[in-house]
Amino acid sequence: MNYPEDLKQKMIKRMLPPNNEPISKIAREEGIAEQTLRNWQKAAREKGVAAPGKDTAADQWTPDDKFLIVVETAKMNESELAEYVRQKGLFVEQIKAWKDACLQANGGVAK
Repeated sequence: MNYPEDLKQKMIKRMLPPNNEPISKIAREEGIAEQTLRNWQKAAREKGVAAPGKDTAADQWTPDDKFLIVVETAKMNESELAEYVRQKGLFVEQIKAWKDACLQANGGVAK
């Protein structure tokens, strides 16, 4: 079945922070198969959207999701970052810690 793009985006938004609604709940409420929702979530992740696979706290996200957040926020100034973390239900300190972990994994910053 083909779904309108605006419906897909609405459902993806429900799965992402700060909402983090469980796929099973969305499927029940909207009458959309769980696998369809998982496919949309996977496609969003492949496009570079941080989309945790489970209803988990941000500190329990996969390294891929954390890395995508670091990349997404890399060029933001302080006020943009503050707005971003409010929208995503995160803390600036979390993103800084994830960035540090990424840098450490790659041997630090090139000089």
